[in-house]
Amino acid sequence: MPLGTLDRTPPPFFRQGPSALTKLAVFSALAVFLMAADSRLKYIQPVRGAIATALLPVQKALLIPVEMVQGGGEYLQGLARAIRGERDARAALVAQAERAARVEQLAQENARLRGLLELRPSLQVKGRAAEVLYEATDPYSRKLFIDSGATQGVALGSPVINDAGVLGQVTRVYPLSSEVTLLTDKDAAIPVLNARTQQRSAAFGGLTGEFEGMELRFLAGNADVQPGDLLTTSGVDGVYPPGLPVAKVVKVDRKVDSGFARVALQPLAQADGVRHVLVLEPIGSQMPARPAPEPETPRAGRSKATRR
Repeated sequence: MPLGTLDRTPPPFFRQGPSALTKLAVFSALAVFLMAADSRLKYIQPVRGAIATALLPVQKALLIPVEMVQGGGEYLQGLARAIRGERDARAALVAQAERAARVEQLAQENARLRGLLELRPSLQVKGRAAEVLYEATDPYSRKLFIDSGATQGVALGSPVINDAGVLGQVTRVYPLSSEVTLLTDKDAAIPVLNARTQQRSAAFGGLTGEFEGMELRFLAGNADVQPGDLLTTSGVDGVYPPGLPVAKVVKVDRKVDSGFARVALQPLAQADGVRHVLVLEPIGSQMPARPAPEPETPRAGRSKATRR
């Protein structure tokens, strides 16, 4: 039989339903509607929370083989590393014994001075330990997920730190997990204090180029800032406790044609390889409530017209 006489039309089973172009248009419109509803009306937030809660056991189950491989390699080398770490820890403990005694003495003296000056006692920041589940796969953002959520008492906006300094801030809270936006994210910002000059400024994430990390914006070109300066949290935003290490200045570019200086920062807390973090309670929750505004007194009406 000649090939030209063969019937090349698809069987009736495959010709059912709308065309491919119609399907593309319908699903494209549905995607645009869902994005608009999520951005404007927040309709997708409960659905996202339910999906995140349902997928959490699956995510933990998929992480078990990876943890087994990593744990096996660490177990083979763990004994020598543990002995070496214990020896270093004992040496550091002995070296810091005298410093701890001086810190305790200074704390007592500070408490007595605050009592004499009738100042409010310093805020006691509460923290909760959490473990990092995984890092977000979005290449245009720097976020990670931890295994503590609203059930464990994590609040929206809580600072997240590790032993090196501030990592970021909780931006989304689910029942059993939370999303943490790192300081290096393009939408992140944090008020900082220069430990050398006591000058306040704001650090922003999303710096790219020679240094990938953070930068100081809106800083005068003649500002007293030098490479190596340590930046800590200022505590003026009501979120981060004061005195937490944030970043170090690595480069200062003072342009003649601009009134501002470009200051590149290197965050002290690196998210790569971090496993355990500490979620702090926002200090704004410990602040006294603002006094209620006093009711305005009604103005006296105009006096009656004088008699003629």
